[in-house]
Amino acid sequence: MKLSVPAYYKSFKCIADRCRHSCCVGWEIDIDSVTMKKYRTLSDGYGKNILESIEGDEPHFRLCEDERCTHLDERGLCRIISCFGDEYLCHICRAHPRFYNDTVRGKEAGLGLSCEEAARIILSRDDYDKMIGIDEFCPQDEWECPDTDFDAAVHRERIYSILSADAPYPKRLSYICDEFKVSPAALPGEEWCEVLSSLEYLNEEHRRLFFCYSSDLETPEKAEDYLRRALSYFVYRHCSGAGSEEKFRISLGFSLFCERLLSSMVREYKADTFEKICELARVISEEIEYSEDNTESIKDIFYFV
Repeated sequence: MKLSVPAYYKSFKCIADRCRHSCCVGWEIDIDSVTMKKYRTLSDGYGKNILESIEGDEPHFRLCEDERCTHLDERGLCRIISCFGDEYLCHICRAHPRFYNDTVRGKEAGLGLSCEEAARIILSRDDYDKMIGIDEFCPQDEWECPDTDFDAAVHRERIYSILSADAPYPKRLSYICDEFKVSPAALPGEEWCEVLSSLEYLNEEHRRLFFCYSSDLETPEKAEDYLRRALSYFVYRHCSGAGSEEKFRISLGFSLFCERLLSSMVREYKADTFEKICELARVISEEIEYSEDNTESIKDIFYFV
């Protein structure tokens, strides 16, 4: 399928057994109906292992006691790929860490920040505002044109132009907040910490990690480029599918909040290297934006401000 993607998208390649945060650990992996039909044709060899590993009314792979996918070998590689090739992966495994948005201009794809290799690419590249067309597997095979005339990409491009302006980074953030009438400072820091405390966490240790949150636009100067790229990612992922001005504003509020959370953590935990900043960004993505409930809890704040 023809997809529009940021120019950096094509740089991604799974680092497999070199990954420190495997997407095959800790996640319940659902199996789509098309792939399930393929698995039912298997009976011999490792195909039998695949069938025996599937459980639930909504089919998914059983996890081992350490929450590793049962098909992950001792080297951190997928046995399904080793035996049958990646065409036998379920859609979610083939797609991750990619995400997809239907827009009035067509279907867009991107890389998710919760993947450590994707985070490294996203936070190191300035071509986030350059879109290219590619042909690639997409689990959502059809483009569903939104029932709206609202073109979120126009606002997205305006935000990118502000981010590239010749002005101090805090000023650029202020311009965006003023122009779109949204700001993470709508709630005091202590109230945001209460919201963060109420969220569900994959790793309970991360709960207190976020309690340093501040909406203050002052930013660690050495981290400004990384924060700008992180904000561009959050805007691309969460604002691009908005079907109205109001939904765009709410999604932008969420994006600005995530950027301020990253800024607060960089300052609090003295993240002075690219690797440390990437890891903090990855944790925010994993715990907040990859949880639909957590994302909605934060977006709800911006419905009322």
